Amino acid sequence: MASLITCPHCGVRPKEEFAIRGDASRTRPEPLDADEAWHDYVYVRVNPRGRTFEHWHHVAGCRRFLVVERDTATHEVYSVVDGAELARRARP
Repeated sequence: MASLITCPHCGVRPKEEFAIRGDASRTRPEPLDADEAWHDYVYVRVNPRGRTFEHWHHVAGCRRFLVVERDTATHEVYSVVDGAELARRARP
């Protein structure tokens, strides 16, 4: 059975329409932060087991970037949010 993801714009779609673009829980360092902070941000990755937030790109649909909460062990998807909407909500 194919895995399905509910895109907030296109509805329920097969996961093959999407491309994973990386960890969505990381915080980008400030431009003048230390080189070590930038090195860790760009090169150091963890491979967590369990629930994670990831950036996904709906390449075969609306072409929007989404933030998907899923379990890396079971591949169960818990939530999908438009990335731009999430960024707007996070602004002070």
